[in-house]
Amino acid sequence: MNKKIVIAVMLSLALVYFVGCKKKEQQPDPKAPAMPQGMGVLPQEHTATQGHQMMSGGKLEVVVPDNVKGKWNSVKILIEEKDTKKVQEYTVKLNSEWKIPGSNLRVTVGEFLPDFTMDGDKITSGSGSLNNPAVGIKVTDGDKQIFPAPGKQWGWLWSRKDLQSAHPFEHPRFNIMLKEPVKK
Repeated sequence: MNKKIVIAVMLSLALVYFVGCKKKEQQPDPKAPAMPQGMGVLPQEHTATQGHQMMSGGKLEVVVPDNVKGKWNSVKILIEEKDTKKVQEYTVKLNSEWKIPGSNLRVTVGEFLPDFTMDGDKITSGSGSLNNPAVGIKVTDGDKQIFPAPGKQWGWLWSRKDLQSAHPFEHPRFNIMLKEPVKK
């Protein structure tokens, strides 16, 4: 009889442990930034192919709506030198490349989306308003792509403070941040 009680207690404890672990896995990470509706998974987590991005289950394409095309021609990018905390502002044309002065880093600036959303198989702008401004960038150090991870098309910078830390550009010397778009 004692063995049956011990076994029953052990099974009960195991059951409580496994149920507790399952509940813990389902709780959201309290450190994760709040994502606006329609954001889903951030786009830089997908594999790039020929201007499109792949995610499990299908292609992910960056689409600039007609009401957004031509409205902005540049973005203001902030470059911070980590050791001195010195911040420089640069205005960079969309769909162009420029070199960070005093470094081997080249930044390719892609499309600007004033109201970044991700819906199904596309990244687009939900409106022409500056609700969730984001710009796609790619950073190379010499010939090596360092942001986003090699093989991926675009990493994204957001001007909203609550999203700037979501998948940021990470480098030992520089921070790169989106300040704002520049209207045409």
